[in-house]
Amino acid sequence: MDIQQTTLGSYITHKRTERDKTLRGMAREIGISPVYMCNIEKGRRPLTSEETLEKIAAILILNKDERAMLFDLAAKSKSILVAADLPEYINERDIVRVALRTAKDVEATDEEWQEFIDKLEKRIVKDNPD
Repeated sequence: MDIQQTTLGSYITHKRTERDKTLRGMAREIGISPVYMCNIEKGRRPLTSEETLEKIAAILILNKDERAMLFDLAAKSKSILVAADLPEYINERDIVRVALRTAKDVEATDEEWQEFIDKLEKRIVKDNPD
């Protein structure tokens, strides 16, 4: 799914139906009302709680990429520029802020960012051979 073409509500609906979960059942598992769940899925209400996002990710058994998409779409739905799972990481590490500002200053390209991501992902594979 393309983040530019997808809304938080449509993403949750898609994943919920993929997992054969009803809207009412999902709401019950999360601990919210079915009306609120419906409003989220229809884009009438943003998700305001990181805890609720975490519950949704767990209930839908989202993998790492799907979870990231959920958080990114939640941030987008609230017009927040940084997904809820990132500010703490950014704020706790001076080097991350320096890296982001440097990338901004030099107008790093998508290709340069992808090279950086690829390098880090190679380290994941190297550190966790399966």
